[in-house]
Amino acid sequence: MNRGPWEVTETKQVYRDEFLELNVDEVIRPDGNKGKYATVNLKAGVAILAIDADGEVYLTKQHRYAINAESVEVVSGGIDDGEDPLAAAKKELKEEIGIEATQWRPLGAINMDTSVIFCPLHLYVAKGLTETGSQQEGTEDIRFFKVKLDAAVELVQKNEITHSASCCLILKVALESGTLS
Repeated sequence: MNRGPWEVTETKQVYRDEFLELNVDEVIRPDGNKGKYATVNLKAGVAILAIDADGEVYLTKQHRYAINAESVEVVSGGIDDGEDPLAAAKKELKEEIGIEATQWRPLGAINMDTSVIFCPLHLYVAKGLTETGSQQEGTEDIRFFKVKLDAAVELVQKNEITHSASCCLILKVALESGTLS
């Protein structure tokens, strides 16, 4: 099996759970030498920038275990097996911050780190918002707040938002709206 110029001679799954799969491949590198290449496959996800009628965007704050710190992000979450990305986005917005939206616009997908991680993240803008009450999972302790889009851009620029999908989504929307030039 080939992966571009890499020839894979053997794949060993080292670890797997409902969110993550770690594989180590025995390979022939592009230069002809033998080697190993480890990859991580993560559950695909969604990121949603909800924008209210006043032009304010909803951001979340929560402690993230992996970085052992509080993180400011857009609403985001995983896509279950067989689930449509838009359906996942609607579910996450309602579960995490208790909002339903009547208008949804996809802004494509991004990859977190193309060298060792496979995890497509689908980006959405949600408008026509109604607050309904959140239904967070037992692993979530999410708080939300609203700011103007330009303030969200400033949080990205000051490294107060470092979550990659959040940065991409906020900056894409800001470019479209003319907030950035």
